Amino acid sequence: MKKIFTTITVVMLPLLMLAQGWPNKYDGVMLQGFYWDSFSDSRWTRLEAQADELAEFFKLVWVPQSANCGGTSMGYDDLYWFTNYNSSFGTEAQLRSMINTFKSKGIGTIADVVVNHRKNVSNWVDFPAETYKGVTYQLKSTDICRNDDGGATLNWATQNGYSLSSSNDTGEDWGGMRDLDHKSTNVQNNVKAYVKMLLDDLGYIGFRYDMVKGYSASYTGMYNAYSGTQFSVGEYWDGNETAVKNWVDGTKVDGVVQSAAFDFPFRYVIRDAVNNNRWTSLASSTKGLNMNSNYKRYSVTFVENHDTQYRDANNQNDPIRSNIEAANAYLLAMPGTPCIFLKHWMDYKESIKQMIYARQLAGITNTSASYNMANSPTQNYYIQRTVGDRGSLLIAMGNTSYAIPETFVLVASGPNYRMALAKAIETAWVSKPSGEYEGAIDVTLTAVSQTDGAQLVYTLDGSNPTASNGTRVANGTTINISRSVTLKVALLKGSTVDGMITRYYSVGNSDFEPYEITVFLKDPTTAPNNWPRVNYYTWDSSDKQFNGNWPGQTITDTKVVNGVKFYYCTYQITGKNYYMNFVFNQGGSTAGDHQTVDVTDVKKTSFFEVTTQTNKYQVKDVTDIYLPYLNQTVGDVNKDGEVNVADVNALINMILSGNLDAVGDVNDDGEVGISDINRLIDIILSL
Repeated sequence: MKKIFTTITVVMLPLLMLAQGWPNKYDGVMLQGFYWDSFSDSRWTRLEAQADELAEFFKLVWVPQSANCGGTSMGYDDLYWFTNYNSSFGTEAQLRSMINTFKSKGIGTIADVVVNHRKNVSNWVDFPAETYKGVTYQLKSTDICRNDDGGATLNWATQNGYSLSSSNDTGEDWGGMRDLDHKSTNVQNNVKAYVKMLLDDLGYIGFRYDMVKGYSASYTGMYNAYSGTQFSVGEYWDGNETAVKNWVDGTKVDGVVQSAAFDFPFRYVIRDAVNNNRWTSLASSTKGLNMNSNYKRYSVTFVENHDTQYRDANNQNDPIRSNIEAANAYLLAMPGTPCIFLKHWMDYKESIKQMIYARQLAGITNTSASYNMANSPTQNYYIQRTVGDRGSLLIAMGNTSYAIPETFVLVASGPNYRMALAKAIETAWVSKPSGEYEGAIDVTLTAVSQTDGAQLVYTLDGSNPTASNGTRVANGTTINISRSVTLKVALLKGSTVDGMITRYYSVGNSDFEPYEITVFLKDPTTAPNNWPRVNYYTWDSSDKQFNGNWPGQTITDTKVVNGVKFYYCTYQITGKNYYMNFVFNQGGSTAGDHQTVDVTDVKKTSFFEVTTQTNKYQVKDVTDIYLPYLNQTVGDVNKDGEVNVADVNALINMILSGNLDAVGDVNDDGEVGISDINRLIDIILSL
C-alpha cells in the first residue's frame, strides 16, 4: 500500500502545482484574438499566418469558442463539445494547425469555455450525444436548472413529458439558452471530460470561462483542479472590486485559488478617465484587483472586449470612445496580465508594439509594485511608476506639462500619454518597432543609460554588435532603413556592449503588384431561390464600405460560364494583406432573412452559389468548378478534337480540373474523354 500511495502522490503533485489559477510573477501579455463578428480576421488560418509577428509581443492568444454551433456563430450558443470542430472560424484541422504553430513559437492558446449554458438540438431540452474515445457523453433534461428561464423551461417540459433537475441555479439565470445544473454529477463529468480534452487533445494551454456569474465559483475551481490547467480567467462581469475578489476566492480548492478574473473594476476606472478626458480620476480609491497585493496575481486587465465594443448604431454597448492609445498605454504600464483587444491591435499596432517593448524592458509582471508619483486636478495629469524586475516604467497621462524626471528617458508617446524607462535599466531603444513598412523608414537610436555620453553600436545583418563589429553612433542618431533587415543595436560603454535589442524590418512591397478580381454569384433569381434582384453589400479589410450603405449595389452585369449564368462585379486588390468581404442580398431596406451569411477574405477571382436558407442564406464556394471555364473563347474544343490556339489554356485547365468524361471523344460541352487525353496532348504540342 505504501508503494502505491507514493506513486499516486508523484502523479498528482504536478497537477496540484499547476492548478493555481494563474502563474505568479507572470510577465506575458495576452491578445484577445477576436471581436464581435470577426469571422474573417479571426479565422484560424489568418491568425496562424501572423504567428511570427504575434510571438514577439504575446505569450497568450485567447480565441473564440472553437466547436460547431450549428450555424454561423461567435460560439456563445455552444452545441458540440467533443465531436464537431468545424466552426465559423475554420476546420478542426486548421484549428489544430494554428494551436500547434502558436505552441512552436512560444504562444499558448486560451480556449473560450462556455459551460454556464448550452444550446439544444431540436427542442427546449435535448442535447447532442457525442462519443469521444469510446465514451458517450450527453446532457439530459434533468441537467437543466429547475428555475431556468424564470420557470418557462419547466412549464414547457411539464407540458411535453420531460423532467428538469430538482435543483435551482447556483448563479444568475440567463434566458438565451438552457442553464446547466452544475450540482449534477452528469454535468460535472461532461465538463471535466470536455476541459481535459481541450488541454490534452486539442492542445489549448488554458481557459477563459464565459459568464461565470451564472454558476457557483466552486465549480470553476473543481474543473480547473481536475484538469490541472495553468491558466484560467473568469468573466465575472462586475465593477465592484469586492464582488470580483469574492469570486476569485470562491474558486479555491484545498485553500488554493484556481482561477484569475478579468479586472472589470480596473477597466471602468480607465473608461471614465479616457472618455471624459479626466486623468486624475485614475486616482480612484477603487483601482482594481491589479493594485491589491493579495489579488494582483489573479488580475487580467483589459480596456475593451467583444461585449463592451461599439458594434453599430443599434448596439453601441459601452466602448472606449476616445484616447484609445492612451488607454492601452496605461494598461501596459500597470501590474496584472494585460489583455489587448484585437481591434485595438489592428488599429494601433505600431504604438502598442512600442508599449509592450517598454513593459518587457522594464520587466513588469502581474505582481509588480506600482505607485502614484503625482496628479494634478488643476493641470489634469496623472503619473504612475511601476517597478519591474529590471527597472521602472513611468506613465504620464493627460497634460504634458509634467516634466519627466532626469532619471528617466522618454521612449513612447502619443495623444495624452508618455512612457519613459528608468536610465538604470541600461538598454538601447529604437523609435520604430518590428514590422512591415511600405517604404523606407527613419529610425532613431536612443541610449537608455546612466552613463553620460554612452554611444550605440548597431548591425543590419543580424549579427551581434560588439566593440569591433558594427557601426558606432552617438545617442539620438537617426538611420534610414530602405530594405528588409534585422537591426541589432546595443549600448557601447568603452569596450563593453550592453542592453542589446533586436528589430525585424520588412521594408517595401516590391514583389506585389495590384491586380483585379471578379466576384461571381450564380444566378439566384430563378428557382428555387427566386430573388427579385441581386445586390452586393461590400466592405474591405479596413472596414471601408464599397458600393454604399446597406443593401449595397444592385448588380446587373451577367456572364455565362460553362452554360451557367452568373452575376458579377470587379474589384482591385491593392495590397498584400488586402481583401474584400460580401453579403449577397435581395436589395431589401433592412438586413434580415433575405441575405446571405458574410462571405469574407476574398482576394482572388471567385465563384459563389447561394444554397440553403437557415435564417440567412448559406453560400457555397464553387470556384474550383467554374474558374477553369472562365476564359474560354467562342471556338472551344469541337467534336473533331481540334483546338483553336486561343483555347489552349482553357483546355489545359479543363484537363487539370479533372472535368473528364469516362469515355468518348470531346463533346459539345468541351469535356474530354479519358481515352482522348494523350491525343489532345499531341494536338496541343503540335500547335
